[in-house]
Amino acid sequence: MKTPLEHPPASGREKWAEPKLIQGLSPGLSWYSPSRLWQRKTTIIAALSIAAIVLHLVFRFGLHATPGTCQIPLLATLVLGGLPMLYDLLRKLLRREFGSDLLGGISIITSVLLGEYLAGSIIVLMLAGGEALESYALRSASSVLAALAKRVPSIAHRKRESEITDVALQDVAVGDTLVIYPHDICPVDGVVIEGHGVMDESYLTGEPFQITKTSGSTVISGATNGESALTIRTTQRAADSRYAKIMEVMRESEAKRPNLRRLGDRLGAIYTPVALAVAVLAWVISGESIRFLAVLVIATPCPLLLAIPIAIIGSISLCARRAIIVKSPVVLEQIAECRTAIFDKTGTLTYGEPKLTEQLIAPGRDQKEVLMLVASLERYSKHPLARAILATATADGLQLPEATEVGEQPGNGLRGTVSGRQVQITSRNKLIAQKITGADQLPLIAGGLECVVVIDGHYAAVLRFRDAPRAESRSFVSHLGPKHHFSRVMIVSGDRESEVRYLAEQVGITEIYAQKSPEEKLAIVRAETAKAKTLYVGDGINDAPAMMAATVGMAIGQNSDVTAEAAGVVVMDNSLKKVDEFMHISRRMRIIALQSAVGGMALSVVGMIIAATGHLSPVSGAITQEIIDVLAVLNALRAAFPPKLIHDL
Repeated sequence: MKTPLEHPPASGREKWAEPKLIQGLSPGLSWYSPSRLWQRKTTIIAALSIAAIVLHLVFRFGLHATPGTCQIPLLATLVLGGLPMLYDLLRKLLRREFGSDLLGGISIITSVLLGEYLAGSIIVLMLAGGEALESYALRSASSVLAALAKRVPSIAHRKRESEITDVALQDVAVGDTLVIYPHDICPVDGVVIEGHGVMDESYLTGEPFQITKTSGSTVISGATNGESALTIRTTQRAADSRYAKIMEVMRESEAKRPNLRRLGDRLGAIYTPVALAVAVLAWVISGESIRFLAVLVIATPCPLLLAIPIAIIGSISLCARRAIIVKSPVVLEQIAECRTAIFDKTGTLTYGEPKLTEQLIAPGRDQKEVLMLVASLERYSKHPLARAILATATADGLQLPEATEVGEQPGNGLRGTVSGRQVQITSRNKLIAQKITGADQLPLIAGGLECVVVIDGHYAAVLRFRDAPRAESRSFVSHLGPKHHFSRVMIVSGDRESEVRYLAEQVGITEIYAQKSPEEKLAIVRAETAKAKTLYVGDGINDAPAMMAATVGMAIGQNSDVTAEAAGVVVMDNSLKKVDEFMHISRRMRIIALQSAVGGMALSVVGMIIAATGHLSPVSGAITQEIIDVLAVLNALRAAFPPKLIHDL
């Protein structure tokens, strides 16, 4: 029989390592299979096209094979790759979706009718390659859920009397006693009833530090246990635990993510009907079908199919060299259209490291004794202010005794016994509501953060903190309107209103939402996104649902891989300057892409008019189109090189 301090057998650890979803939350990941299947399909078609073109060139110029033999690889590409793509394009046509790829499909048919199989194969490669790259680059619906699912164990170790048995996670009930072994993941929310150790809650809170746990401490599902085993009493079922709720919100947010029309599709919606109209008019007026074919050959939208993706890929490469990871290429196109900027507070506009700045001690109390008692208790707290208190106590060289009977109920503060003294760390309002002796000695309210200390039922001190805004926060916020055309800037935070308002005043933001849960953040972002395109910037897992609901989600730092998966952009350096750099790179990418695409289309229109008058044959049109393509692509390549001005902070 195992005791709570023994390690589980290897088989138990293997079971816990299996990434499975919480029962009742998700039927599985089969709902994303079609997108994965299409990604594989387009990748295979692109690879087939490349192989066929290379083989054709080898037969033609290396082996000097007969024309019939040279055409075999190209015909295989057109049949195996072109026909499936034409089928999908036909479905788009029936839905009245006129994009640049539709004209590419018509060009494939035209090239076959002309016997230009090499041109047709190249167009198949461009269409399939573009789809494959986009499918690979865009985050799939499963990525965030998979990252979350990996954190959830499939079984729990339930203790009844002296026996410990493994039970399925969905069979855990409220009030059960569970054993959390070293380095295992906590399966449900609960309270420690036996043991003393630490837990890493950074995956959930975004705060990269260990939280000490002892009898009475709360534990959160998804947290990773440290070196010592803990025995807990569950307070929630697995499906009702905090981590499960975040996972369900993420799933709902992903399901409701809006569809975005790409820049190339919007331009193609104008260009395609114009090209078709010119081709048809040339045929009708002249009575020569060859002019229809000549117009379509020169109208092949290579500036759209090549120049825009090249500008995007070049910009993604430039971002990577600047420590900015672009996970979803669509954000490069969307950021310039965002008009509402929404920021998390801690770790985003601030450094996320509050400092203890004032210790206002009640008359008759010893400052060092008060700090020693408070710090001893705060070792068991997960609150961000605990680190600031412990840092000050360490700097003062205080020896911290053990605390017992520790409890931290939401909204009621932290309680415990230290060296025989009853210590409570609470808020001003709770102190007054409890009618604590000495409440009339409270100092006046000031901005920022504070906590109130009660010792043996008497008011003892007020501790005040400041979470300093980033050095560039105010200048960054102030330039969003004039430089990047944002009309609204707001803070949406889970922190208390007093500290959120204090920070807002420091950085120049007037619109705030405080004390908001991930679900409430998600609702706010959805409402704002319905009014105008939004940018959401945050750094913790509780920001992930809101990031996915925003038009553009941006994560600062790497405190949570779920946050990084949910964001379209991840800023590796903890700096708002990098956010500004991304905006500048995006704006420049859009300008270069438009120059390449619109300029190329304008030249193509001129060529179409010449072809429509009979002065340009299909072969000459193809050569002319290649020259236009080269010019458009060369211009698009500029996006990969850094400009002189990459931020203006």
